[in-house]
Amino acid sequence: MTKLLKNVQMLNEQGELQLTNILIEQGTIKEIGASIEETATEEVIDGKGLVVSPGFVDVHTHLREPGFEHKETIATGSASAAKGGFTTICAMPNTKPVPDSVENLQLINGLIKDSAIIRVLPYGSLTVAQSGDARTDLAALKANGAVAFSDDGVGVQLASTMFEQMKDAAAIGMTVVAHCEDNSLIYDGVMHEGTRNKELGLPGIPSVCESVQIARDVLLAEAAGAHYHVCHVSTKESVRAVRDAKAAGIHVTAEVCPHHLLLEEMDIPSDDANWKMNPPLRAKEDKDSLHAALLDGTIDCIATDHAPHTEDEKCCGMVGAPFGIVGFETAFPLLYTHFVKTGKWTLQQLIEWMATKPAELFKLPYGKIEVGASADLILLDLEKEQVIDAEGFVSKGRNTPFNGWTAQGWPVMTIYNGNIVWEDAQ
Repeated sequence: MTKLLKNVQMLNEQGELQLTNILIEQGTIKEIGASIEETATEEVIDGKGLVVSPGFVDVHTHLREPGFEHKETIATGSASAAKGGFTTICAMPNTKPVPDSVENLQLINGLIKDSAIIRVLPYGSLTVAQSGDARTDLAALKANGAVAFSDDGVGVQLASTMFEQMKDAAAIGMTVVAHCEDNSLIYDGVMHEGTRNKELGLPGIPSVCESVQIARDVLLAEAAGAHYHVCHVSTKESVRAVRDAKAAGIHVTAEVCPHHLLLEEMDIPSDDANWKMNPPLRAKEDKDSLHAALLDGTIDCIATDHAPHTEDEKCCGMVGAPFGIVGFETAFPLLYTHFVKTGKWTLQQLIEWMATKPAELFKLPYGKIEVGASADLILLDLEKEQVIDAEGFVSKGRNTPFNGWTAQGWPVMTIYNGNIVWEDAQ
């Protein structure tokens, strides 16, 4: 069946909202125009008062399946993403088994086919079992659907391993994506080494733990001729390393997470593991540096690093609790409320950072609204305001520091490949 989205507001090239209609046929956008004639065969969706956006693209997510289904599954994670307006997500390889072989990647592809309600693209791991040691066959993983390669969750400690995998990735036109962390500089920390960790009596993680590995890797990427993408940049020194590398002509890109843009170490109220993430919330000057880097293009896109855990795992303080918070269902409204509504960003910038840019970085044909493109669309109610209630999340994870916050601008319908996969019941 064809669908006709009527009376929706869409951003034009000048960043202005204008009234339009979108005709969807066989999963693709067939026509966009101010007046499209209705026929009896169409499902008509009246989007009056709503803004249409390309479906968001998240290049950094954790779905936990296979191996950790008590935290999240592909079904619950993809449904949570759909509720948040995401139609394409890239799933990191810290599963059990790890997608480090064709057999394991095919297993995950089968689970995705059976359970996902949106587009889920799996990463292949850089090393066997994410050990940082034995290298995986990147060409074979690419041939079986890997979107890119990463050992996310752990930094690759050996420069030689990273260098060789960068060369192999460059030879096949693929991206190396890195969680940057020098294990020798973690010091068993659970939050940022700054002011607040001392007030709470908790061990800290110094900023240099992240930035020193980025500095190493951008030089390796230059030598290898590889596209190197930095996960969840969190420090001003990391920003400087990425900015300098780009100025030198190195093919490096970077992402930032909503929580690092919205929060800093002094916001942490207590020894509460719902505020424990990796990298941790840094100092105010780090947060300010991330804002500036996003605006000047040093940081290319926004990614959630959606990382669900159980309530039992997160209930007993930071020491011993796993790192990570959930992010799918709150990302857009939080960023819209605190940056677009306040005039710091435009709506066009936010949509580009959440949809268009991440798709472009990973050479994906999504994140856009144009004739012939996949009909991956979301309807946004920019006037809707509500309180974030973790108990109402579709995700199995309730681990968020934003519970109880009020936010405005919520997705109310998500269309993936021409089909409605989520709709606000209210």
